Amino acid sequence: MSKVDVLLGLQWGDEGKGKIVDVLTPEYDVIARFQGGPNAGHTLEFNGIKHVLHIIPSGIFHENKKNVIGNGVLIDPYIFAREIENLENRNVDATKNLYISKKAHLILPSHRMLDAANERAKGNAKIGSTLKGIGPAYTDKIARSGLRVGDILEFDFKEKYELQKFQHQQLAKTLKFDIDSFRIEDLTLEEYEERWFKSLEVLKKFQLINSEYFLNDCLSKGMKVLAEGAQGSMLDIDFGSYPFVTSSSTITAGVCTGLGVAPSKIGRVMGITKAYCTRVGAGPFPTELFDEDGEQLRQKGNEFGSTTGRPRRCGWIDIPALKYACMLNGVTDLFVTKIDVMNDFDEVKVCKNYLIDGKASEELPFEFNSVEILPEYVKYKGWKTELAGIPTFDKLPENLLAYLSELEKMIGVPVKALSVSPDRKDVLFR
Repeated sequence: MSKVDVLLGLQWGDEGKGKIVDVLTPEYDVIARFQGGPNAGHTLEFNGIKHVLHIIPSGIFHENKKNVIGNGVLIDPYIFAREIENLENRNVDATKNLYISKKAHLILPSHRMLDAANERAKGNAKIGSTLKGIGPAYTDKIARSGLRVGDILEFDFKEKYELQKFQHQQLAKTLKFDIDSFRIEDLTLEEYEERWFKSLEVLKKFQLINSEYFLNDCLSKGMKVLAEGAQGSMLDIDFGSYPFVTSSSTITAGVCTGLGVAPSKIGRVMGITKAYCTRVGAGPFPTELFDEDGEQLRQKGNEFGSTTGRPRRCGWIDIPALKYACMLNGVTDLFVTKIDVMNDFDEVKVCKNYLIDGKASEELPFEFNSVEILPEYVKYKGWKTELAGIPTFDKLPENLLAYLSELEKMIGVPVKALSVSPDRKDVLFR
């Protein structure tokens, strides 16, 4: 029986997961998303064209591969329908190879309203939500009142929908939220709702399945399955920098609950990290830079959210956080992306540990949000070389190989792949 290999982010998201999944897809039979929703933005770039996927797995451009949206994922039918339309415009017929779990929960228009209401009510304490309705939809899931994909096939779906909508409106009123003036992408709630219901017909065109049976059957047949994560380990609902986190389990454990596979069926765990750190929204970020180096990383790395367009906060790589993420996920292979963004630096820095109350520590404290954390850096000579087009690992500049070797020693996990340009062809494997 085959095992499920896992590919996930080790930082605060935006590590380049979509591109790496696309590169790895030829080695697998099935690509499965296990958590998150349209707050994800997985960017793939090939043949000079940039593609951004939000809900659909990144293997969708390979028509002979099966793609699964698992039960742990949230689906906004309207965003999903637009994503399908974008694929059709590129001559990709997703109905042939995309399977959707009936147990995946739906994001309702009123979830997006509640998301905005909750964020506004927090004032200066807002967490930086993408306002896609993720938190409220997961709240309803845990409260056992959510609607799932399988429910759209039931005769009383509209009745269930109206009850949910009413409850959301009542809650928004208690937050003193002006429902009448609320807009989603310049649409009133009613206009968005109309398009949302039309989008259900697009959803119904797909193979709606019991994905836990489907995936375990694939494994029993010896098929190779790759689980694709969204967001990053430091945004995990339990182990991230709470409350500045997402609403799902972004770590390897989330694969089991998000796809319905046993822990014993997890194989390789491939963790992706940028060669530096970024973060979108509020929350602690020990190595954040506010100087020219930070701005250079942002501009050279095009660090603007693929879903929101927001500029990302940038900083040097954080070893304590990376070691923590590798421990939680059981990472077997480290993939480093966007190393080329640092091509022009005379020197690059690595945060080897934190200083907390004057004491050196490699652990992330519980009071991550409230204590002063000072990063202690080690400096390395830059490689000052264009990396795009370099064919193999051994042809990399000496200074870069030394830098990667130091990362491996500090983290305790081997670097198995390196992305040296935005293009899918420029990923070097060891």
